[in-house]
Amino acid sequence: MMKAKMIISKDFKIGEIDKRLYGSFIEHLGRAVYGGIYEPAHPLADDKGFRKDVIDLVKELQVPIIRYPGGNFVSGYNWEDGIGPVENRPRRLELAWQTIETNEVGVNEFVEWANRVGAEVMMAVNLGTRGPDEARNLVEYCNHPSGSYYSDLRRSHGFEEPHNIKVWCLGNEMDGPWQIGHKTADEYGRIACETAKVMKWVDPSIELVACGSSNRSMQTFADWEARVLEHTYEHVDYISLHTYYGNYENDTANFLAKSLDMDEFIKSVISICDYVKAKKRSKKTINLSFDEWNVWYHSREADKKIPRWSIAPPQIEDIYTFEDALLVGCMLITLIRHSDRVKIACLAQLVNVIAPIMTENAGASWRQTIFYPFSHASIFGRGCALNAIIDSPRYDSRDFCDVPYIDAAVVYNEEKNELTIFAVNRSLDESVTLETDIRDFADYKVLEHITLEHENVKAINTKENPMNVFPVKSANSKIEDGKLISVLNKLSWNVIRLRKN
Repeated sequence: MMKAKMIISKDFKIGEIDKRLYGSFIEHLGRAVYGGIYEPAHPLADDKGFRKDVIDLVKELQVPIIRYPGGNFVSGYNWEDGIGPVENRPRRLELAWQTIETNEVGVNEFVEWANRVGAEVMMAVNLGTRGPDEARNLVEYCNHPSGSYYSDLRRSHGFEEPHNIKVWCLGNEMDGPWQIGHKTADEYGRIACETAKVMKWVDPSIELVACGSSNRSMQTFADWEARVLEHTYEHVDYISLHTYYGNYENDTANFLAKSLDMDEFIKSVISICDYVKAKKRSKKTINLSFDEWNVWYHSREADKKIPRWSIAPPQIEDIYTFEDALLVGCMLITLIRHSDRVKIACLAQLVNVIAPIMTENAGASWRQTIFYPFSHASIFGRGCALNAIIDSPRYDSRDFCDVPYIDAAVVYNEEKNELTIFAVNRSLDESVTLETDIRDFADYKVLEHITLEHENVKAINTKENPMNVFPVKSANSKIEDGKLISVLNKLSWNVIRLRKN
């Protein structure tokens, strides 16, 4: 059995974790909205047509913030289509995903749903086909109390109190040629700057996210971020990052190493932000919003067969495997380790569309494999991230060198007197004994060791077998001679919780 060591100290602080690190995303895409969160004919629909079974599962995840309404969708979206009497709302050709948008759900309905699941809304504005005027009007509609055209329009729609949406995205993936209204960095930087100014003039309390690169492999990456921040630095609070990973080669060892790419992506963007800060002699620090991240590759061939102009077709419905859950766990660990600068992150997406929650129209809902590492991190990953010193055996894969078998993050919740270790064993063959020096936590005892594992890396959860991949409590951790000794089984996600005596 391989051995690894880790040292944890209360003094090795990365920083306080913003609860919004465990956010998610709902786009008007596929069955995320219609048939996902909203299905008035479903036997479990509430008074507004929202599925109560889905609400319960989202509450279980304790998602603090949800990005809406897109995504590529937002770059062609007229927000006015989704307000007022539903029977008067237009049906539109939705060009981003080649469907029909019925507009039964709009900003007010989504805010109502978010309130029911206990989440804030992270609203995106259209900077593809529209610009500053429509964006400032939407802020007025959502956040201004009363006495103006758009605030009074909201009140006439039955919402007397403002929605008070705090975080706003200035468009989506505007560097992508696939994007409606695609722009160069300078074109986007200028419109984002002017949009940010008028939005904050309407409501100075809001926070704004500028579009970073759609992914690290974009040819314009790095130069895009630098140019955009040259224009927007003093007007925005975050810059976005997006990434998705797949296992097209069916190479598990290489697939599980892809969180190293995420780590380098984050480090690179931090460096760019700080370069622009130094260049501008600014005292302001730009933080990161990793507002799209996940595994996405299973559904791409099936999506090619969906006829154009369908209403809420089953688009981008990846059925997640056990190995996908392991990589999602590694990506969560990466986000926690960078929580000093990554303040917001959104698992993309939340229901049906590359999602931890799946539903059947008029039928059941269930948890996908990736539901579990995300729920564990969201529930137990609140507090201060500690910089754990890890000495782990390593391996080389097709695309990566020196990949540690043990990937781990540590969170200390001083208020609850709890310490939580999140750890993945990437080894396909061997368990690893992890010896952790916890001298700063000498009066702590093991509360539980939760393990997610399966003999088949391609195992999935289905409507018929929703608990095929399911976490269990193990006896794999104990304290001996002042050290925490944990056995991390091969290919496993582990949550080790300690609490003060």
